[in-house]
Amino acid sequence: MNEGYSGDDYIVIKALENGVTIMGLTRGRDTKFHHTEKLDKGEIMVLQFTEHTSAVKIRGKAEVYNRYGTVTSDGSSK
Repeated sequence: MNEGYSGDDYIVIKALENGVTIMGLTRGRDTKFHHTEKLDKGEIMVLQFTEHTSAVKIRGKAEVYNRYGTVTSDGSSK
């Protein structure tokens, strides 16, 4: 078991438009995508960092809630 990860933190993502993509990225020497989900407007996903997941990439307009506050992505691709 990897003791360098924080398995207690949860993140909630709420889609503000259809087709928001959430991508999980791996830990380790090479960072790779290991899981992808799509959310439609109003759907939420609760996720947790694990010994296998070190980062999350969000494409689209969404609100991200965590213990530090809320962040809103604007969904622009520019």
